[in-house]
Amino acid sequence: MAACPQPSTMMPPGRILPPLLLALLALSPAAPCSPRPNTTRFVCTEPTLSTFPTGLPPTTVAISVEFTALATLLPTALAGLPWLRELHLSSNRLAALPEAVLRPVPTLRVLDLTENLLADLPAGLFAGTNHLQHLVLRGNRLRALRPAWFRHLPRLQWLDVAANTLAELPPEVFLPLHSLRSLDLSRNHLASLPPGALAGLRALQRLDLEGNGLGTLPPAAFAPAPALRFLFLQDNALQVLPAGIFVPLRHLRVLDLARNHLRALELPPRPPGPALDLDISGNPWACECPLLALLRRVAPRLSAARDTLCASPPRHQGQEVAAVSQAGDTGCEPKGDRQHPPDP
Repeated sequence: MAACPQPSTMMPPGRILPPLLLALLALSPAAPCSPRPNTTRFVCTEPTLSTFPTGLPPTTVAISVEFTALATLLPTALAGLPWLRELHLSSNRLAALPEAVLRPVPTLRVLDLTENLLADLPAGLFAGTNHLQHLVLRGNRLRALRPAWFRHLPRLQWLDVAANTLAELPPEVFLPLHSLRSLDLSRNHLASLPPGALAGLRALQRLDLEGNGLGTLPPAAFAPAPALRFLFLQDNALQVLPAGIFVPLRHLRVLDLARNHLRALELPPRPPGPALDLDISGNPWACECPLLALLRRVAPRLSAARDTLCASPPRHQGQEVAAVSQAGDTGCEPKGDRQHPPDP
């Protein structure tokens, strides 16, 4: 692994350097983070680095140039690195990438571009990287996703485009991603999902839509992704969920609906195995017979029970939803057994 030496101290003009110091300076690399011969992993976090290192040996399989002043990449930056598997370029100043920059590394598996200044990517950037498995674009300035980016990524398993400025998704944009297991779209500006937004994602197990502006969802939003196990919808603006929207998700294990504007809920049929981990805190729940009967039947593990309160009807207002659903006296017994008048 290459070390990142500190820059040498500049001497005032006219000063005569001692012979030993001259010898040491002659052995020091002229640029920060110079690669060593025959290295396989190169790491540089030198804040003053402004150009991509050159002279990396062809044996290199992983490059990490992070937290530097790197602002540009030449189209030939990765030339001569046929075995490169991982490229980590997070927390730099990259505002654009050449379309041909990845062509010399067809065996690339991991590309991390977290926290740069990218507002767009070339349409053909990933045309020669059909072995890519992990792609992280989190914390950039992307305004849209291009379907062309994903046409050549049949092996992609992890896609993270969180914390960008995406306002909408093109229909069926993820259709070629048959191997995708995790998709993070959190903390963007999505107000809705187009029908078929998840088309092609039959292997998807984790979907994060936290912190968008979602006010509604298509009735069949999750039908193309029946393998979903983890679904995060917290911190949106959902008021009503379409009937049966979670029914296709028979493998669901974690569902987060916290801090929306929901009053009623439907859940997928309870499969054998562990109970559903459910967070429904911070919503104005109507603790009426359908919701209470659902919670007794599905028996999920409720997270943040103290913040999961009934907003109505008046006789349950302010009470914990879990406590009301588990109580024997809910006002929902058969007519002949009621101890209280029905909820208004």
